[in-house]
Amino acid sequence: MRRKVRTAASHRQAGAAILTAMLTVVLVTTLAATALWQQWRGIEIEAAQRTRVQSAWVLTGALDWARLILREDARKGGADHLAEPWAVPLEEARLSTFLATDRSDALAAEASQEAFLSGRIIDLQSRLNVSNLLLDGKVHAPSLLAFRRLFELLGLSDRELAALVSNLKLAQGDAVARGPAIAASAAPANEPVFATNAPLLPQDLAQLTWLGLSPRSLALLQPFVTVLPVRTPVNLNTAPVEVVYACIEAFELADAHRLVTARTVTHLTTLDDAAKVGGNPAALFDAAQHSVGTRFFEILGRLQVAQDVVVERTLVQREGLEVRVLWRRRGNPPVGANLQ
Repeated sequence: MRRKVRTAASHRQAGAAILTAMLTVVLVTTLAATALWQQWRGIEIEAAQRTRVQSAWVLTGALDWARLILREDARKGGADHLAEPWAVPLEEARLSTFLATDRSDALAAEASQEAFLSGRIIDLQSRLNVSNLLLDGKVHAPSLLAFRRLFELLGLSDRELAALVSNLKLAQGDAVARGPAIAASAAPANEPVFATNAPLLPQDLAQLTWLGLSPRSLALLQPFVTVLPVRTPVNLNTAPVEVVYACIEAFELADAHRLVTARTVTHLTTLDDAAKVGGNPAALFDAAQHSVGTRFFEILGRLQVAQDVVVERTLVQREGLEVRVLWRRRGNPPVGANLQ
C-alpha cells in the first residue's frame, strides 16, 4: 500500500517537473521572441529614420538645383515660356546617375540603385489666382468673370463660385480684423472684441474646401487654379487653353486654341504678340491680368527609396535673381497621385 502511495507521489512529482519544464520553455521562448521583435523593431525604426534623413538631404539638393535653374533663367531675361530649361520635367531616374563617374564608394553606389528621383517646375502664373478675386476688400469684376467662364467651361456650379467669393471676403475681412483682436485682451472693457466664425484665408489649393468648393470641383479645377499670396497676371506663354479662354473676355475657345498653337512655334515676347496671334480684334489685353513672364513657381520633387515614396512641394517667388522659398511641404503621396 505504501509502495503504491510512493509510486503515485513520484508520478505526481514527475508530472509537476514536466509541467514546470514546459512552462519554463514557453517563458524563455516568449522572452526570446519579445527580445527579437524589439530588436527588429529598433532596426526598422533606425532604417526609417535614416531613410527620412537621406530623403530630406536629397530633396533639399533637388530644390537647390531647381532654384539655380530659375536663377539662371532670370539672368538671361526675356519672357518665360515652355521651351525654356526650367519647363523640362525630370523623368524618374536612378539616383546613381547623378553621382560622380568615379564609383570609389561602392557601398553608396550600390545603395543608390534602389533610389529614384523625379520632379518638375510648374509655372503657377499659368493658372487663375484665387487671390485675384478680391481687390481692396471688394470683388474684382474682371477676375470674377474669368472664374465664371472657367466654371462654365468645366461644367461646375455657379453657386459654388458664389460661395467661394463670399467666404473669401469673410476670410479676408477676418484676417484684417485679427490684428486688433490680438490686443483686445489688453483693451478697456468697453472696447469691441473681434471674434468671428469666418474661415481662414487659404494658403494652398487643397484648402479651398474651407471656402465651399466640393472635392469633385476642386479636383477638376486643380490644373487651372492656384492660390498665391498676392495678385498675379496670367502668363499667356504657359497657360493651358482653358485658362487662356477664361481670362480673355472676348475669346472663344477656338481663339484660345489658336493662340496656344501659335506660341508653340514662337513664344510671345510681349502682349502685342498675343493680340496679333489671337486673331480676335475685340480681345483686350491688360498688363494687370495678362503677362508673358512669371514670378511664382511650384517645385515638385519625388524620391522613391525601395518601397518608401516621399513627395515634396515648394512654392518659390522669383524677384530678379533672387529665388525665395515661401513654403515647403513634404509627405507621402495619396494613392494614385502623380506629379501633374
